[in-house]
Amino acid sequence: MKKIASKLLMAVMAVSLLAVPAFAETIKIGAILAVTGGASFLGGPEARSLEMMVEEINANGGVNGNKIELIIKDSAASPEKAISFAKQLIEEEKVLAIIGPSTSGETMKIKNICQQAKTPLISCGAAEVIVNPVASYVFKTPQKDSFAVKKIFMEMNKLGISKIAVLAGNTGFGKAGKSQLLKLAPEFGIDVVEVEVYDKKSNDLSAVVAKIKANKDVQAVINWSIVPAQAIVAKNMRQAGWDVPLFQSHGFGNIKYVEAAGAATEGIIFPAGRLLIAESLLDDHPQKALLMAYKKNYEAKFNEPASTFGGHAYDAITILAAAIAVGGNDREKVRDAIENLKNFPGTGGIFSFSAEDHNGLDIDAFQMMTVKDGKFVAYTGK
Repeated sequence: MKKIASKLLMAVMAVSLLAVPAFAETIKIGAILAVTGGASFLGGPEARSLEMMVEEINANGGVNGNKIELIIKDSAASPEKAISFAKQLIEEEKVLAIIGPSTSGETMKIKNICQQAKTPLISCGAAEVIVNPVASYVFKTPQKDSFAVKKIFMEMNKLGISKIAVLAGNTGFGKAGKSQLLKLAPEFGIDVVEVEVYDKKSNDLSAVVAKIKANKDVQAVINWSIVPAQAIVAKNMRQAGWDVPLFQSHGFGNIKYVEAAGAATEGIIFPAGRLLIAESLLDDHPQKALLMAYKKNYEAKFNEPASTFGGHAYDAITILAAAIAVGGNDREKVRDAIENLKNFPGTGGIFSFSAEDHNGLDIDAFQMMTVKDGKFVAYTGK
């Protein structure tokens, strides 16, 4: 009996040892995310998504037998902190690549730092200026803001809306979006009759709303923001008894904004990736299985709804892992592998990068959505 028990124990130990990956080397990946502060709606889900995915990758043997070590720095959406962390991750930690930052403004502050250091950067910021003009080592996963603008204007054309007011937060994302809105409006026969920029820390925008409401030509409002103030815009408009259509940017893709503004968000129209309506997609949709798996795993692990922002980080780490599988622990080879990645399914769409396109998504990556009964649903028009 003792011999049998001993053999069983040895067998169990052998299985246990096999279950623990024997890593060849460690590959360091840095991340600069707004885990706390005003942009935590972005950085929190991003950080949690990265931690979940790195844990899963390592549990499955890493990439080519190499362990991923994730180093997350909380910038709290501060460009100054982002700059400091980027230098620290590159010069001291010697990371292979950096994911983030969460915001466009931070990304633009570290874009040249990563480019000069020849360190791949996969941003979670959405502004098109991050990748246009192209910097060889800089990529991003959120869909282009110019595509979001076009989707909104196409919908306005269908609804017969031609005169609008534009509101924007004074962040990098807000400024870039406003620029795209004003630039592309004439192409769609849209006349922007009011333009207002508000502070990202604003907690009351009733005066701004009253000002644009006074212009009787305004048929609809577009608000371009990623900060909590976008929920305040909705509340202030409804409090003023103003029921013109409110369109939001793809920065609205977190149900927490809906929860913050409650009934005031009903009917808001906005473009976003299909993660928010994953359950309603046809079973043969090329993203459905991936979206459902990410959503299920994230929500079970963190007990909160998945958002498109966490999805941006999921896309960044899976794209990077695929590139590491080809390029190993070599920055230049990994950069090349990302640039040559084609038909790669992600939460934001199907990515196909090239030397001319470091975002890799087309306009069909967006789905127009609305808020109905406090939930995100596909927008089907009037």
